Amino acid sequence: MPGPVAPAVELTDDERALLISWTRRSTSANALAMRSRIVLAAADGLGNTAVAAKVGVEVGTARKWRTRFLADRLEGLLDEPRPGRPRTVTDDQVEAVITRTLETTPRNATHWSTRSLATELDLSQSAVSRIWRAFGLAPHREDSWKLSKDPQFIDKVRDVVGLYLDPPEAAVVLCVDEKSQIQALDRTAPVLPMLPGTPARATHDYVRHGTSSLYAALNITSGTVISSLHARHRAIEFKKFLQKIDREVPAEYAVHVVLDNASTHKTPAVKRWLLAHPRFVLHFTPTSSSWLNLVERWFGELTTKKLKRGTHRSVRALNADIRDWIATWNNNPRPYVWTKTADQILDSIARYCSRINDSRH
Repeated sequence: MPGPVAPAVELTDDERALLISWTRRSTSANALAMRSRIVLAAADGLGNTAVAAKVGVEVGTARKWRTRFLADRLEGLLDEPRPGRPRTVTDDQVEAVITRTLETTPRNATHWSTRSLATELDLSQSAVSRIWRAFGLAPHREDSWKLSKDPQFIDKVRDVVGLYLDPPEAAVVLCVDEKSQIQALDRTAPVLPMLPGTPARATHDYVRHGTSSLYAALNITSGTVISSLHARHRAIEFKKFLQKIDREVPAEYAVHVVLDNASTHKTPAVKRWLLAHPRFVLHFTPTSSSWLNLVERWFGELTTKKLKRGTHRSVRALNADIRDWIATWNNNPRPYVWTKTADQILDSIARYCSRINDSRH
């Protein structure tokens, strides 16, 4: 005997258009696309067996989604809510956590903790923690920032970045600065070596044995460093360092020097020396913009790789250690590659200023 006739499916124009779009959109779930093709085939007058053969599914699957569509139309093709534990935190509670975190502070602290806010809002600590992670909130963290107030900020950024990205021909570009007051420190007890499961350990207290000041000039092309150590960092030491650069850079090259606005760089004695050595051209970074001087990146490596965990019982030992480290660096120099254009930097700063100006805090 012939099997039962599948009920007819009739579609409105809007339903057909939406079903076709579900089958074509790459972002549609595979299951939803398959269900849409079943209904469209059924609407063309095919029975369940023919629909199953055309779409490539079981007859029972074709029958199921025909029935679901006839009962609930398009909504019948969507997945039903899955069984599981219902939500215990409502949208209003999520909003309360966010607004309380961003707009208020506790009476006894400068910022909320997960425990204090959970107590305040009668939630679990884990719930507050999950909400903070979901919205990228970290009240315990605070970053620092500073914007330059230099009236020539834009011109100086374009000047310095232009040197980095397109150095002049027959010229050497040097990033110059001084790392002053480097302390020769010795721990009050020997440093205990690292062991499996235990980091190296040093006493928190130390003995000071004097200070040293390091002048450095980083060649942006080769990555090599010209350096000089002094007991003080006055204009006279800076002039001596310029004289050392003059001796070490071949005479046929112009010398473009990127440096900050320290007063020792602008004294009459330094200006007279520069007038007598016209191949030197100074390019000043904007005030409060040490990030624009590449030698600061090199100073960071010196600090983390040598000075931070070093121990020295005298300034002489400190200076010897620094000289050895610089010699090792110059044996295998690694230049820093500047990639941002001046326009990209200025646009980024403009966006940041817009964001902080729009803030309610």
